[in-house]
Amino acid sequence: MTMKLLFLVTEDWYFCSHRMALAQAAQASGYAVSVLCRVKHHGDVIRDAGFELIDLPMRRGGLNPAREWMTLVRIWQVYRRLKPDLVHQVAVKPVVYGSLAAWFLPTIKQVNLLAGLGTVFSARHWKTSVLKFLLKRLFRWLLRQPHVITVVQNRQDYAVLTEQLGLLPQQVRLIKGSGVDIEQFGYSAMPPPPLRLALVSRLLWDKGIAEFVAAARLLKQKGLQFQALLVGEPDEENIRSIGVEQLKDWQDEGVVDCVGRIDDVAAFWRSVHIAVLPSYREGLPKTLLEAAASGRPIITTDTAGCNEIVEHEVNGLLVPVRSVPPLADALERLVSNPALCAQMGKAGRTKVETEFANALVFAQTLAVYRELFND
Repeated sequence: MTMKLLFLVTEDWYFCSHRMALAQAAQASGYAVSVLCRVKHHGDVIRDAGFELIDLPMRRGGLNPAREWMTLVRIWQVYRRLKPDLVHQVAVKPVVYGSLAAWFLPTIKQVNLLAGLGTVFSARHWKTSVLKFLLKRLFRWLLRQPHVITVVQNRQDYAVLTEQLGLLPQQVRLIKGSGVDIEQFGYSAMPPPPLRLALVSRLLWDKGIAEFVAAARLLKQKGLQFQALLVGEPDEENIRSIGVEQLKDWQDEGVVDCVGRIDDVAAFWRSVHIAVLPSYREGLPKTLLEAAASGRPIITTDTAGCNEIVEHEVNGLLVPVRSVPPLADALERLVSNPALCAQMGKAGRTKVETEFANALVFAQTLAVYRELFND
């Protein structure tokens, strides 16, 4: 009998970039795969992969009570109609809404992926503090239901669920990251000068972008020669998104080059020397996995998720969160030492091959699926 697997995610682009390969592995293992998400520009890609696609007008940053209620009802309707054997719900809002819908359909087994506890758990605004309070109480109830396993991507988030929210070890699994295609993101030697360092991310303040710009400014004032690239776009549905005017000001100042969105990320990393992400908190950032797989040294913060990828002084450098001088010192050290960059880049490639490759992550995830069916 073919098992029905339904992915609930927020956006079609996110499914394609972070979950498509896993869904294909599940399909190859015999699951009939469906996807429930907001469909904008990548619907044909998902359908062409052989997956049933259902549109869900979910807004990641939406807080309108009427609209959110309709989204929850829509999820419940889809769950009731499709009758999936297993739902794989990804990120905070899909986990909450999907778990509430599945509570009325107790035969559905659930895998909840909290890929980083995100803006709600790292931001300092009073609104996010209230939301954090409510979410903790919801999680204590929803994630402790029968036939539910929650997956996290780093040790700190595992500790939050087990130590703060009281989940039992058998209710939580630590699977490091979404995987990376080590063939697509193959190792390559360092490109010729000029030296280029890049921050690839959604353009949110919590990614440490202001600190990146400030550190680059300090180094350029000291006369160091390099190009600092800011790659990505603002996220209008995130309250911590950086405004277009701010990006224009940085571009006009000449400190960083705001590249925008790029399609061929693998080719981009081959053209860059150093990856930077001074984020405040992550799940396990795929952008750093892709950079490390490509043989690039990493400068990132000693915080949840980021310090799972980087071993300090081995495949990169860890710096404190929200602190510009140590970040500038780390950048200066690698900018001034091409041999160290190459050495760390090779170590990063080895780390990805042995800990984060797609085959490893997918095998662990499919094992969680089997565990639920054998329960």
